Parts: sequence; structure tokens; C-alpha cells
Amino acid sequence: MRRTSILWLGGVSLAAMASALGAQDLPDGGGLVLDPITLIADGQENIEATGGVVVSREDLEAIQPANVSELFQRDSAVAVSAGSGPSKRIHVLGLEQSNLAVSVDGVPQFKDSWHHSGSNVIDPAFLKRVEVEAGAAAADAGFAAAAGAVRYETLGARDLLADGRSRGGRVGLSYGSNGRGLEASLASYGVHEGFDWFVMANVARGDDYENGNGRTIPGSEPANTGGLVKLGYEFETHRVELSYERSQDDADRVVRMNMDLASDVYPLKVTRDTLSLKYATTAPTAAWDPEALFFISRNEYDRPDFIPDEARGDFAFEAQGVGGVVKNRFDMGPGTVTTGIDWSYNDYRIDNFGDTDMRIHTTETMQVGAFVQGRFAFDNGIDLSTGARVDHHRFTDWNGMRKSDSGASVNATIAYEFAPGYQVFAGASRTWLGYDIGEYGYLHARDSSAVTDPGYEPATARNYKLGVNASGGNWTGNLTVFDTRLDGLANAYDPLLANTGEYRSRGVTASAQYGWGSGRAGVSVTRADVSLDGDDLPPAGGEAVPIGTVAALFVDQEIPQHNLTVGATWALAKRLSGDAVTDAGFADHPGYGVVNAYAEWRPARHENVVLRLGVDNLLDKAYYERSSYGRNLERDVTPLYAPGRTVTLGATLDF
Repeated sequence: MRRTSILWLGGVSLAAMASALGAQDLPDGGGLVLDPITLIADGQENIEATGGVVVSREDLEAIQPANVSELFQRDSAVAVSAGSGPSKRIHVLGLEQSNLAVSVDGVPQFKDSWHHSGSNVIDPAFLKRVEVEAGAAAADAGFAAAAGAVRYETLGARDLLADGRSRGGRVGLSYGSNGRGLEASLASYGVHEGFDWFVMANVARGDDYENGNGRTIPGSEPANTGGLVKLGYEFETHRVELSYERSQDDADRVVRMNMDLASDVYPLKVTRDTLSLKYATTAPTAAWDPEALFFISRNEYDRPDFIPDEARGDFAFEAQGVGGVVKNRFDMGPGTVTTGIDWSYNDYRIDNFGDTDMRIHTTETMQVGAFVQGRFAFDNGIDLSTGARVDHHRFTDWNGMRKSDSGASVNATIAYEFAPGYQVFAGASRTWLGYDIGEYGYLHARDSSAVTDPGYEPATARNYKLGVNASGGNWTGNLTVFDTRLDGLANAYDPLLANTGEYRSRGVTASAQYGWGSGRAGVSVTRADVSLDGDDLPPAGGEAVPIGTVAALFVDQEIPQHNLTVGATWALAKRLSGDAVTDAGFADHPGYGVVNAYAEWRPARHENVVLRLGVDNLLDKAYYERSSYGRNLERDVTPLYAPGRTVTLGATLDF
């Protein structure tokens, strides 16, 4: 058993930011008052206070994302590559989302299956809130939170019901140019005595889009169908909720979806199903505030009939999981302590449809863990979040080799408010990750010569961050310095499953937001240096990608006299070049600046109707995002460029 070392935290003093904003005065009685940034909020960490990202209901209503690229467009710490839904890879501070503990309504999500596919994520149409906890994650964030956690939270009946109403519905319809096509959604929700329900379906159909140079990107058409059902029942002091979520993308795609290949397209079907049952009390006490969650999930990835007589291109991936978590939160006066256990069993099946000596590859993992996490806010200005967890992990490979081990993880983040509205913080964690299976889809191109290294060991992660928060009545700001190291992740199974070296992402991220009575504006800037064993990485996708310097600015403005809201987002990236890029055969990543704008109108006599006009890539720029595969001159690989100017007109009706 590998044991973690003790983490000692020290405070650090950084220069205060955003003082210019604090010097601005507002008229008496005017101005939007923003929540101050503090480490502990309602017993939980404030994610933004430590360099993370929160996409709130207000953000979702403003940007109305059709995909995950648009979902994170206002946050420089998160990069999403272009293309079709199944090709979009999400990277946080340069590290792929699979290296974070990802959950949807508390249900853990599978790792990304294949290096040419995207990160698993829910349809943005169903979302209520997204939290990206970058760096030192809490012990109750879940197993293997290597570089933090991503939590997607979906809508429910009480989120949409108007005051005084017991039932309602929503219809949404939009049509967009440049391949965006038609998107339609329908939801029904309500409450009756102790019961509540929420049912929603969303469908999007379109064509291949053109990039800013007018080139059509094959296999990029929207083709997703999704559904979400939540059934809840409350009795006495108890609540149970049954939830089912399904998403499907079924269309013709290119062979390697994260590249712009001038080749034919082939059928690809990607599906995701999750069934969960949750219990919680409606009358918590200081010693009794329990929650229990049980789930079953399945991801499938099917590409038949690739190329006749070239079987290595045909495959089917399937991942199935079952597990749960049981926890209780104790009120301890100055804070809370959460304790619990979680477990999961996952099996993976890879069928390459090939005439080889090993067509089917199957692997399985099993994990069980116990955790405790305390969160405290003291009267002397000190906030503290600290915890630990112990996990046992078992891995069985496709040849029946079984390995098992146990390990411990610890984390701590401390903050001190040294002046009203000004706070410094420091955090650290060391996380035991168990046996990383990596992108198991690599096995579709392997035969019986592929084996697991007898010396294969559990992976580990270390995170350090420190920074400063500042806030006034109408502004907030944050500056965070981060350093994340991932050691022992899986390689590409070629032909040996073995541990890789140390992936590292270090840099700084800063954000600020200013609000006034009828609007708000914000900015975030991130600089991340990403390396493997000390060498800078080329833009070749995978577990980590070079980010360089990126920024995002946004503004939202209400015009009450016309029942109108307008806004825009400006995403920028600095040119990415250097020996690490050119020596690997890649061309420089050019810089870019892209503007997305929208206008939203609510008719005065029909407040339940919203009409929206959106223009993405307003200036019709030809560009590709920082998490995209770069242009490789030696292999004649062209990056997957983002869509050119796209105009969308939509309407939403609540009834």
C-alpha cells in the first residue's frame, strides 16, 4: 500500500486586484450587489474563490448553449474543441476532463473512451448549473479526483414552476444558419400533494457547417436526441427521487473526429443511459442530514461498416457501471463535517469486428472508498476545508490479469480575510487514483500481443494552489496560481499497458466581475504551461494539451423600457509557438479573437414568451480552439476549425 505524505499549508500574501473597480461609485439605491467571494459558502467551498468555474442559471439563460463549446465560452480556464457533439473534448487548465471527478446529479461519469472522441457530457438543454473545481478537490467529490471535479446539475420541477402554480410546461424552438439547423425541446413538470415530476425531451438536427474560410467540415452535423425524467415523492420527513437520462448522437462521422479529414464519412452511434435513485431527508438536524444515491449507467460507441476488408476501423465500445454513495452531514457549530462511503463496479467491452487472434477485449474495475470532509468558517476570518479518503481499487485486464491495491488521499484549503473584502488562501492535495485504465478504446486496434505491464502501479496526483480574493458591493475578483501534477496515468496500450511519466499543468488564472443595476460585465484570463516529464507538450490531443494564454470577456445589459436584453462574449487566444510545437512537426497555433452576440426580447403583454437572436462568430473568423489537435505538417493533418458566422433565431414559451 502506498501512503500519502503529510501536506503542510502555508499562507501567502499577494497583491490585491481590481482596486480600480472598487473606486467606482454608484448612485444611491442603484447597482447590482454581487455576493462576496469567500472560501466557505453555506457549508460548501465557493468554487470561484479558488480559481474554479461556475456556470450559473443566470449564465445559462444568457448564453443559451447548444453544445459544450458554447457552455464554457465565458470561462478561460476551460477549453473545448470544435466539430460534432461526439468530437468535443473538454480540457480544464490544459488537462482532459477525464482527469477530474465528473458527475451528473451526483452520478460518476466514465472516462473518455478513445483519443479521437470527445468527453462524455450531458446535453446543455437539461442543465441548471455547472461547477468546475480546479485543483485540490474535496474528499467527498468522488474517487480519483486527480485535477479537481466537474459537477453537472440538471433541472427539476421546482426550478421552472412559476410562483403559485402546481404544474407547467415549456416549449423551445430554434433554427440556425450554417448547418445549425432545427432544435426543439418540450418539457412538462409539476407537483401534486407529495409527488413531483419533470419530463423533458430535446432534439437537434442540422447539416455540416462551414468554417470561416467557407470550407465545409464533413461529419459535423448536429444529430443529438436527449431525454430526462425525474419522479419525486416526499412523505413525512423523507424524499426519494427516481431519475433517468438518455442522450444519443446518430449520424455519419469521419474516422478521426478531432481532425479535419478530407475523407468519406461512416455511420457512428453514441449513446449514454443513466438510471439513479436518490434519498434525502426534508427535515435535517445537526446530527442527521443523510443522502443516499444508487445508480446504473451505460455508454455505447458503435461504428460498423467502416471500410470493406479493413476490419481495424470497425469497432464497438461498451462501458457499464453500477454503484452508489451514502453520506451524512453533521453540523459542528462553526461548520460541517461530511462522512460517507462510495463504491462502483465498471466493466468495459471492446469489439473490433476484426479477423484477428483477439477480437474481443474486456476489462473491469471495482472501487470502494470511505471519506470525511470538514468545512469551517471561523469568526476570526479564517475559513478551512480539509478532509481525507481511503480507497481500495481492483483492476482485471483483458487477459484475466488481476491487480489490486489501496491508498489514501488528503486535501486542505485555508483562507484568511485580512481586511474587509480581501482574502488570501492556499490549498494542496495528494490524491490516490487507483489503476488508471486511460482511453481503453485503443484496444480496438490491438491483438493478443497487447498485455499489461506486470509492474503496473496505481496513479497519483498532487495539486497546489494559492491566491487572493477581493470583493466590494458591486464587484468581485480572484487571482489563483496553480500547479497540478499527474503521475502514472495509462499510456496508449501500444503494445503494453504501462504507466506514463508526469503530466504537469502550472500557471495562473484570474477573473473579475462588475455589476450595475441593469447589467454586468466580466473577464477571465488563464495562462497554463503544460508538460510531460518536464518537456512542453505539442498540440496532439490526449490527456493534456498546450493552452498558452487565453482570455474571455463578456457583458450583459438589460434595456427595461424595451423589455430587451443584449450581450456579447469575446474569446481571445495568444499565438502558441516554440520548439515543442515545431520539433514535433506541428505548425504554430495562430492567435484569434472571436465575438458571439445575442439579443433577447420579452413582449410586454406576453411575459411567458422569449424571442432570441444569436450570432456566433460575428466577424466570421477562421480559427480553432486551444484544445484542438494542431496542424501537423509531417502527417498532413489539418485542425478541426470551428464554425464560421452562425445566426440563430429561437423562441421559448412557458405555459
